[in-house]
Amino acid sequence: MPFPKRVFSGIQPSGDLHLGNYLGAIKRFVPLQDEFDCIYCVVDMHAITVWQEPEDLKRRTYEVAAAYLAAGLDPKKSIIFNQSQVAEHAELAWVFNCVARMGWMARMTQFKDKAGKNSENVSLGLFAYPSLMAADILLYKTTHVPVGEDQKQHLELTRDIAAKFNHDFSASIAARGHDGDYFPITEPVITGPATRVMSLRDGTKKMSKSDSSSEMATIYLMDDADAITKKIKKAKTDPEPLPSEAKGLEARPEAANLVGIYAALADTTIDAVLSQYGGQGFGVFKPALAELAVSVLGPQAAEMRRLVADPGEIEAVLRDGADRARVLAEKNMAEIRDIVGFVR
Repeated sequence: MPFPKRVFSGIQPSGDLHLGNYLGAIKRFVPLQDEFDCIYCVVDMHAITVWQEPEDLKRRTYEVAAAYLAAGLDPKKSIIFNQSQVAEHAELAWVFNCVARMGWMARMTQFKDKAGKNSENVSLGLFAYPSLMAADILLYKTTHVPVGEDQKQHLELTRDIAAKFNHDFSASIAARGHDGDYFPITEPVITGPATRVMSLRDGTKKMSKSDSSSEMATIYLMDDADAITKKIKKAKTDPEPLPSEAKGLEARPEAANLVGIYAALADTTIDAVLSQYGGQGFGVFKPALAELAVSVLGPQAAEMRRLVADPGEIEAVLRDGADRARVLAEKNMAEIRDIVGFVR
């Protein structure tokens, strides 16, 4: 029996939102509302795998929700909530901790990157992060997840956990009247340009909420027009003009990054951008990119500021979303408890 088409995705409230969050995730969420049953989460439980000041965590939770709404997510079409309001996420994560293998977790490159040489002193939550991510997704029997390139490995682990659960509990699943697998094998949705937005100061590094190398490296969603323009005009480039086709961007990471950002903001292709600007220098291209970025991001920044200044609307959306998410989560978790053998 096929699973209904459902999308789940989320963003951590662990730093100020930036252009990479918008182009790589939030902007992509909006059109999916017309094709899928969509659930979009502020994953505040993931955020505390590293220390967060409590008041900062609350503020940033509001900001992520505000960014969702400002970008065009409709709380009538989609479920929008923060993860900690639905306790079943944590409960299913524990079940998956007992399904996943230590070796699977140890291979996660994002854990290695974040832990570095200090792996003995990071939180257990950081190590088990992918298990909670799998619970977020599979709690709602999600069939599709829009992800950036850096999350593909975690989604592959989600697929492995779903497959192992389905296999390990196949007899129990069948005994409770389920035709086939209990969990779907979730598919990634990775489309369009700028799926991975890079630093404006180093085209080989991902744009980050915590890039301390330069204040010019990251465009934040709450930046004003002057800040956006200044950062783009000071972005690192090379001395060559833009090529006329995408192949010419190879080995030119900064140029490729800026062209990808333009294409994503303009809802067009890299080839279309190069057909317009190929042969021209960055003295022409950067002002055009800055104007485009301000025109797209400016109205969203203004709406985000309006919402966070008086967060009653955000709180109402999150409460309603959590209530709707909980209905699905409680039903599925009750079935999972029976499948595993818990007494209720």
